[in-house]
Amino acid sequence: MSQAPRLTDRAALAAHRRRAARLGGSDLHEIAAVEIEERLRGVKKRFTKIALVGHAPEALRARFPDAVVAEDAERLALKPGVHDLVIHAFGLHWADDPVGQMVQSRLALEPDGLFIGVMFGGRTLFELRAALAEAETSLRGGLSPRVAPLADVRALGDLLLRAGLALPVADTLTVERRYGALQDLAGELRRMGETNALAARETTPLTLRFWSLAETIYRANFSAQDDAESLAATFELVFLTGWAPDESQPKPLRPGSAATRLADALGVPELPAGESAAPKRR
Repeated sequence: MSQAPRLTDRAALAAHRRRAARLGGSDLHEIAAVEIEERLRGVKKRFTKIALVGHAPEALRARFPDAVVAEDAERLALKPGVHDLVIHAFGLHWADDPVGQMVQSRLALEPDGLFIGVMFGGRTLFELRAALAEAETSLRGGLSPRVAPLADVRALGDLLLRAGLALPVADTLTVERRYGALQDLAGELRRMGETNALAARETTPLTLRFWSLAETIYRANFSAQDDAESLAATFELVFLTGWAPDESQPKPLRPGSAATRLADALGVPELPAGESAAPKRR
């Protein structure tokens, strides 16, 4: 039986992440780490057995210095039922099987342990996608994979349920950036370890003509509204939160088990089925 095609060249992704570590990372990592801290402050629980999975940048490692760090490989090197918090950082959008990554994270949690994932969402770099696609179509008459496919936040919320996590929440933070040139945006992606690592990517370097046309298209369509010299770029950070199931967690009521009638709660008379509450005409 043939295997499904892989999304990501893992060797290339690892090389990009090592380069990002040498370059010092990006402040977008810092923004994500601050957001994760804010979410944890809202939880009335102290976490002491933490695991960081995926591309755990220095911004997260510094906040959780005692955490176990695991690569986001196909099989996570985490012991089952050990951790009270698993943070999956910037790896799910590169995963061939994101649900499998979440399932393994859940299995690594003790009952009522917390999973937090942070990844890039579907609106990330829509400007760059459009400019590259138009330039390549114009020069080469077709398209090749250049930016990883990214999911909508609602679809990502569904993945939490499929992974068996309880009380799932998916929310987003949009960060708008400006760059003087396309090469400055490319530098940001290198500092994040987010340059093209698609398995189906072309490995032949693109020409200066291509990049010049792409920047011209980008500047014509996506200049900052109040500064025509700057290129606008959108990053959508998606935060996924769910809990390992536990008997102590709140559960929905069974149908018919309500102690108060809806009519009483609303302060209106209860009518037999089929009757209208509108006044009858004489």
